[in-house]
Amino acid sequence: MPDVAIVGVGLHPFGRFPGKSALEMGAEAARSALADAGVAWTDMEFAVGGSAEVDQPDAVVAELGLTGLPFTNVYNGCATAGSALGLASRMIRLGEHRLGLVLGMDKHSGGAFTADPTWYACPPWYGEMGLFLTTKFFGMKINRYMHDFGITHRTLARVAAKAYRNGELNPNAYRRTPLSEEEILSSRMLSHPLTKYMFCSPDEGAAAVVVCDADVAKQYTDTPVYLRSTVTRTRRYGAYEVHTPAAGPEHVPAPTVDAAAAAYEQAGIGPQDVDIAQLQDTDSGAEIIHMAEVGLCKDGEQNELIASGATAIGGALPVNTDGGLIANGEPIGASGLRQVYELVNQMRGRAGERQVPNAPRVGLAQLYGAPGVAAVSILSR
Repeated sequence: MPDVAIVGVGLHPFGRFPGKSALEMGAEAARSALADAGVAWTDMEFAVGGSAEVDQPDAVVAELGLTGLPFTNVYNGCATAGSALGLASRMIRLGEHRLGLVLGMDKHSGGAFTADPTWYACPPWYGEMGLFLTTKFFGMKINRYMHDFGITHRTLARVAAKAYRNGELNPNAYRRTPLSEEEILSSRMLSHPLTKYMFCSPDEGAAAVVVCDADVAKQYTDTPVYLRSTVTRTRRYGAYEVHTPAAGPEHVPAPTVDAAAAAYEQAGIGPQDVDIAQLQDTDSGAEIIHMAEVGLCKDGEQNELIASGATAIGGALPVNTDGGLIANGEPIGASGLRQVYELVNQMRGRAGERQVPNAPRVGLAQLYGAPGVAAVSILSR
């Protein structure tokens, strides 16, 4: 039996919310998760919070209540939420606490294709031409992958179209208008081979989960979801990552490969046991690459799998059933907990219009961020 259970989840919708702070959104997500678990903020023995824009996520206690609980702040790029969840689970496994909250929030300014001179010393045209650091890297990465494994432009479009279809069914998503494959393929090219509608957008939102010692989970809910493993890994020398030149030994695995292997080992299962996955789809190419990196398929098999509908909501292996980052956007601190929110709701059979038939038993959540850090979490019911 796993040592840690998730007994409540909460989400503040993702999008744009003028006049509302990240801390206010975080407090709303926390209250929702607490209500889902049937507990009060005063019951929390500890909290872990993650954010890129909020210097001190612990300041949310001013919204929730000044109870004096220990609160640890975490930032680890796009893997922030996985790192926060891992820290919380270790606190419970070590016996330090039995009940706590994990919270992520962010409020990013608009435009992935801009260049703020304050931060990057780049002229505006640099971003406008699709040359912003991370976006051009993702274009380079999938371009190389397409060359090596025969992935097609049509497959890129199918991934994005699936994201928008799923987003239409998700009342908390940022982008809820379906787009056809042709509309996606014909939209403006930004970082070859990725067009405008193949990228996610930075935005705003928050998510939270209540975790506890698995021994007491049934005190809070009849449908606990167990956290079987959460692993974070950084890049190795020679891995092709955003700040790393393509040098060194060939075929060095990406950090997602290492994180997934360790997560499966800790959970005592393999990729064949996964029923549903939430993968980092900063762009549609990333979802394709990460499918193979977490072992859900072999390199090059994605064309056929995606064309067959296997990764759709009604398919054999649903991926990003809530629309992923492409439909939801990415407030970094909240994004990974949004994945957990979706998995828990799917596994409890309460995902509404986007519910996967026969509620999944095992779910996987994967995060990847610059300069090469990944987190993989495995959940089961």
